[in-house]
Amino acid sequence: MQIGFIGTGVMGTGIVMNLLKAGQSVVVYNRTKAHAQTVLDAGATWADSPQTVAEQSQLIMSMVGYPRDVEEVYTGQHGVFAGIQDGSIVVDMTTSTPALAVKLAQLAHDHDVLALDAPVSGGDVGAKNATLTVMVGGDKAAYDQVLPVFNQVGQRVAYFGDAGKGQHTKMANQIMIAGTMTGMTEMLVYAKAAGLDLPAVLETLASGSADNWSMDNYAPRILKGDYTPGFFAKHFLKDLRIALQEADRMNLDLPATKQAKLLYEAMVDDDDLGNDGTQGLIKTYEK
Repeated sequence: MQIGFIGTGVMGTGIVMNLLKAGQSVVVYNRTKAHAQTVLDAGATWADSPQTVAEQSQLIMSMVGYPRDVEEVYTGQHGVFAGIQDGSIVVDMTTSTPALAVKLAQLAHDHDVLALDAPVSGGDVGAKNATLTVMVGGDKAAYDQVLPVFNQVGQRVAYFGDAGKGQHTKMANQIMIAGTMTGMTEMLVYAKAAGLDLPAVLETLASGSADNWSMDNYAPRILKGDYTPGFFAKHFLKDLRIALQEADRMNLDLPATKQAKLLYEAMVDDDDLGNDGTQGLIKTYEK
């Protein structure tokens, strides 16, 4: 089927590139066309709005920044639902709120189309190498149809139930990542203060029970002074806020996640480092 993709940032670009490598025909839209040039050069075609994407596609996928961006993409004056065709499938891969996923699913049904919420984990490396983990909620019939496409961009795809369940799973993922990111950061701060050889420390920890994805992928970048975003810190802070809002709705107290949110607020809001990668948290400690 013709695929439309909205959002060609760090993650979206990697996903579209792998769809193209798999032989898919992809039409794309991004608010800033220049940011889509990489995928356009690789064979994607351009559309002037999400509406136009929907008019040309049977499968419409999106990966944008914030829940408000998702709403605009789908329900705005020139949004997806303004151009949707009967029988299409919409897949929002943005990390967004479960409530918005439910709303989009209802709007999709109102337009006689199917919807999935399918946030991913794996960062820029996973997007580039087609090794993402895809967490899916929504219509099972749509999932069965889209699964071959998911397999072209991810190495693990799992279906968790009705609309919003993919987003809830991603919140669980982000709660876990919050712990590994703060742990990795404080480990480096401690090891440096103790006068240890940091590359040797990383090699040793990677061989034992302290090993984790955050350390393996982000600690080497920190040692090189590389704070380019595999995942923007401002977006991770958004995710932590959503996770804690959902926890409140379920009458849960998550003190470690609350502390991680405070640390990333210090980085993003106080130090104005939101466009750094999540590994930039260490700058706040150094300051």
